[in-house]
Amino acid sequence: MAIEYKETRSFQADELQGLFLSVGWISGNHPEKLVIAMKNSATVLSAWDNDKLVGLVNILDDGIMTAYIHFLLVNPTYQGLGIGKELLQMTNEKYKEYLRIVLVADDKEIGFYQNNGFENGTGTTTMFINRF
Repeated sequence: MAIEYKETRSFQADELQGLFLSVGWISGNHPEKLVIAMKNSATVLSAWDNDKLVGLVNILDDGIMTAYIHFLLVNPTYQGLGIGKELLQMTNEKYKEYLRIVLVADDKEIGFYQNNGFENGTGTTTMFINRF
């Protein structure tokens, strides 16, 4: 299996829905909104197994100082193959001139992100207003 990586912000709704629902994210129930979200993101890097979307990272940024990783997800069938790590390395390379790359990690994923160079923040609390 050869995974192909692309930088694109153009996706079909069913591609995004399949990937997001594969990891149990309820945002997959809003595929049309996901299509618009990807188009409005600064950067979207994706991983493909032939024509199947198997991984994705989307990044929002201010153009000079801070980039925020909004989504990083890999279809569970493809996890453990280095796809998430490759997407993070591509992100780090693209934003190497930025002062900070930020993300919010689920507690169960903290080790993965630490192994990829991220550090826990101190004196901060992640807060949300969810409207799902």
